[in-house]
Amino acid sequence: MLGAIYALTGAAAHAQNLDQGKSAVQLFADSCATCHRGARGLAKGRFRPALFLFLKDHYATNSSTAWELASYLAAVDTPQSGRSRAAAAKPSRPAKPRSSSHPPVPSTQSD
Repeated sequence: MLGAIYALTGAAAHAQNLDQGKSAVQLFADSCATCHRGARGLAKGRFRPALFLFLKDHYATNSSTAWELASYLAAVDTPQSGRSRAAAAKPSRPAKPRSSSHPPVPSTQSD
């Protein structure tokens, strides 16, 4: 009797990987979309190995899931406001305001 109980509970104790076979998009939708609207910008310019280590330690159930998510986040990462990182680092010059007190003078051409 004890052997039968052990056999039944031993078979039920094996854990299943519910993330196995899912694409990165599906993993994001199942795990991350609750708190994050989208994947764009979450990587914030970090390299995949750094993302991998962070996800593995905090969010992913295993290493393969962490790497899949890290690769996805790095692939869809875009700089904020659509500007390139180099352009974002350079300060922009303000445009010179035109004086509204003097209207432009029309040019006269003689034929």
